Amino acid sequence: MFSGPRYGAQAFFQALNDHGGLHGRTVKLVTCDDGGSGIGNQDCVHRLIDQSHVFAFVSGSVLDYAGAPYVSGKAVPDVGGQPIGTAYDRWPHLYGVYGSGAPRDGHAVGWNGTLYQSTEVFRFFKERLGATSAAVVAYNQADSARYAAQLRAGLEAEGYRVLMQTVDFALPNFQAVAAAVRADGSQLLFDAMDTRGNAALCRALDEAGVRVAAKVTNVQNWSQAVRTDYQSSPTCRNALWATSSSLNYEDVRFPAVGAFRAAMAQYYPDREPLLSAWELEGWAGAQWLTDAMDSCGAELTRACVERFMNRPEPYDAHGLLLPASFVPRPAPTGPTRACLNAARWQDAAEGGLGGWVTQVESMTTTCFDVPQLPYKP
Repeated sequence: MFSGPRYGAQAFFQALNDHGGLHGRTVKLVTCDDGGSGIGNQDCVHRLIDQSHVFAFVSGSVLDYAGAPYVSGKAVPDVGGQPIGTAYDRWPHLYGVYGSGAPRDGHAVGWNGTLYQSTEVFRFFKERLGATSAAVVAYNQADSARYAAQLRAGLEAEGYRVLMQTVDFALPNFQAVAAAVRADGSQLLFDAMDTRGNAALCRALDEAGVRVAAKVTNVQNWSQAVRTDYQSSPTCRNALWATSSSLNYEDVRFPAVGAFRAAMAQYYPDREPLLSAWELEGWAGAQWLTDAMDSCGAELTRACVERFMNRPEPYDAHGLLLPASFVPRPAPTGPTRACLNAARWQDAAEGGLGGWVTQVESMTTTCFDVPQLPYKP
């Protein structure tokens, strides 16, 4: 699941090199699989910095970024990584793909150990679908429960009535969840589970004849694999919505998306049924690092790259991302303008493949003034 950004970055650099590289220099991408563990990550970080002498990291998707202090201590830029944990809101020299306004001084995460979530996703569904109730499903596991609590806080801040449901991680009873959702009349369904749990939940909903206006997932699950993962639950599949801070990877109306799709088709044709939003964001991260290196001309240095990363002008990866920056700002004290993109899965008529269809006119204008809710990661 976490390999998507790597393929996007690899496709970008292969296309770049095939068109002459950067100022006549070939960009070499070195990868390392940390196995999803902190020990493995530390091993990868030391191997890449101390032995391979990499210039920078790009488009990482690290489950346990235990090596982040070493990366930052060596002043190696890490550009466009997925903020799965809290490292990109703590350490200098680390630049997550969505930007960050936190101090990132290497001490506490965020603002003295506090991070903030905005509620634009919940506001969007309230205004678009007229939703006033939602169910949140989580595993009886600490990280899942913590994220579910954040979902609940955001929903309640937007005035939703919220039904909380917890299932056993080893033996989840999704039939009971389906019955509870039906009894509650929940209009939206959010979750803090993996793809396996989501697919099983959708199957239980379809078997029980339960319909929701939207089964909302996140950018990590925005992929072509929906077609097979939800094969046995077509009703729920066609209620799937995803939101993000990047363009829809299927929306080739945009030239930058078209370039991504063309490169993936050329270099990784076998990835077609596995394409995902994360692959697009991996490509965007590679674009970000390349533009930062390009700004240095022939005198390429890490310090020059970081000047580009820390500039006050927001960056959008040629329109692929909502504008993002790393200018530190005070902790939020009131409403903030926040924007988003949204897409919905729609099966094609007469047995076609179907896919993700963009549901907003523009992600840069689908914006809301929403509260910032503090939480402890």
